Amino acid sequence: MATAVFRYRTKPEAADENLLLIEKVFAELSAVAPPDLTYASFRLDDGVTFVHVVDGEGLTDLTAFQEFQRNLADRFDGDLIREEATRIGSYSA
Repeated sequence: MATAVFRYRTKPEAADENLLLIEKVFAELSAVAPPDLTYASFRLDDGVTFVHVVDGEGLTDLTAFQEFQRNLADRFDGDLIREEATRIGSYSA
């Protein structure tokens, strides 16, 4: 699977809820540790724009991710932008 990059803005009143749901995804990822998945999520400085980078399989199987997606469109302020990317490299200290 190619790497997918997702970017979207939330309504200001939904940004903190969105953050909490993402944190639950990372908590479940820590517990389950899917072997073929790299996932990162970022909240930009404006407080309402989020970026997710997904490489691999297994994210959509998580209960917390399904909960995150449940009302995602209601939290949006604009469109979801999805782009495919090719990983050149990755580093983590």
